[in-house]
Amino acid sequence: MTAMFVAPVSATASDRQIPSGYYNGLDGKSGAELKTAACNIIYNHTEVSSYNALPQYFQRTDVYPDTRRWWDMYADEPFYIPSFKGLNREHSFPKSWWGGSTEIPAYVDLNHLYPAEAAANQAKSNYPLGIVDRSTHASFDNGISTVGYPVSGQGGGAKFVFEPDDEYKGDFARTYFYMVTCYQNLTWKYTYMVSNNSYPTLNNWSQELLMKWHREDPVSQKEIDRNEEIYSIQANRNPFIDFPALAEYLWGNKKGDRFYLKDNDASNPGEDKTPVLITPVQGMELEFGEVALGKSSIARLHLRGENLTGKSVTLNIYDNASTSDANLFSIDGANKFNANVSSVNSADGLWVTVTYTPDSVGIHSTRLVISGGGIKGSVGIGLKGQCFPTPQLTAPLATAATDITSDGYTANWTPVDNEVVDYYIVNRTCYIGGTATTEQLIAEETSLRIDDFCGSESYTVQSVRLDVLSPQSNVIFVNTGSVTEIDATESLAVRYWPGGIRLAGADVITGLRVIDTTGRIIREIPEAHNDDVILLPVGVYFITADKCAAPVKIVVRD
Repeated sequence: MTAMFVAPVSATASDRQIPSGYYNGLDGKSGAELKTAACNIIYNHTEVSSYNALPQYFQRTDVYPDTRRWWDMYADEPFYIPSFKGLNREHSFPKSWWGGSTEIPAYVDLNHLYPAEAAANQAKSNYPLGIVDRSTHASFDNGISTVGYPVSGQGGGAKFVFEPDDEYKGDFARTYFYMVTCYQNLTWKYTYMVSNNSYPTLNNWSQELLMKWHREDPVSQKEIDRNEEIYSIQANRNPFIDFPALAEYLWGNKKGDRFYLKDNDASNPGEDKTPVLITPVQGMELEFGEVALGKSSIARLHLRGENLTGKSVTLNIYDNASTSDANLFSIDGANKFNANVSSVNSADGLWVTVTYTPDSVGIHSTRLVISGGGIKGSVGIGLKGQCFPTPQLTAPLATAATDITSDGYTANWTPVDNEVVDYYIVNRTCYIGGTATTEQLIAEETSLRIDDFCGSESYTVQSVRLDVLSPQSNVIFVNTGSVTEIDATESLAVRYWPGGIRLAGADVITGLRVIDTTGRIIREIPEAHNDDVILLPVGVYFITADKCAAPVKIVVRD
């Protein structure tokens, strides 16, 4: 298979549509100070409406020009908008590296999110970038993406590495440059390519690899166009696309040298005291995505300016000739808001929360107009959301785990026929050393590979549509041995009782659940106590609790 060719361009920053003053904070800085200055510029940005809505944004950022074909950097299979079937929302910089939190901007940051063919995305897993050792058998190779053992000196201790096609190696390098700069203050759970410091953040081997890819695969028109589109959505930019030489000052041949805008952008006009609103930009659209009736959606709008004058910048929500839904959108409960000029002029700018509260099913839109502060005219942005009836979801059916090894397994489930879902949540519980720990994992297919199997765990599955969750599925237990061989722990033991069981062990037992052999939860007791009696029908059950090292199998007889 051969991907469509993307021609590189030898463009300077003057070819980009960079707003005046946007990068002034970089001027004259070097090393750690330069990287932190870049972080301060790009970190505060408007987040997209939701993870669910990403395919809508991808239609603006990742479609081949003048076609309806998705631009997939992971495979060469033809997929066409608006259908997203067969594709995943791919965190090119693995979310597990920061611990998987969905509460930080990185989770929905378009600068590192791409549509990806499902099989390639799953094969990539959370492996680092790298060169695959071609003398060994690759674990995955579709002609565009390759996953396999790394060449000597690469991988950072990971079993495999992910190697993209030559055509996209620079794209991925600049994506990673952005991520380790924008999110340099995160604590990394996996350190294959990164270290827990604000500079240089990239490990020595990953600096060498990414700089090589950055030089050999220069910025393409695809990246420039995507950068501009993301700026119109998020109001932040990838500085390594705007200034490719910036990477040299941080990790390359000019490391330690001072970076000057005038040396890297011939069009830079020097100091300019004209009042300017840097973000948001004229024509930007703040999207609230799809919302269930009876719920609200919140979007955060980032305001940042330079040389603004007066006391305030005014934000007004009102309808024009083509809109009539201003009453459904608000800022702090009102249609008008005055933003303090000094806050907007500050390096961090000012965050404003806009709320969409639909009262009927349908598409709703209006305008938000920003004026004052000495800017010429005004800046208008669109507000848009779509409301659907509240979904009525049924629990999916969790099925037995497959491909169980000493360090992993595949969780499986069957979806409900004809039910539309956005994604699934896998509730995974590990039983280790007398303690039960639960985490939630997101999956877009009807299976999920678990690569850090703790030896004794269980999972349930929920479907999600418009942020509405289905009931939990039945429970599936996964153990390295037979569940019948699991012994009770000190924290949970049971004794025979006619027509039921009597609890023994800890004085207080929290989160107790009784599960039948089909995986159905038949009793949930938030807090139980030593010597409590639980009456149950005749049958075989499994008992779990918060501090239970493993499920306890019981048999209830007459």
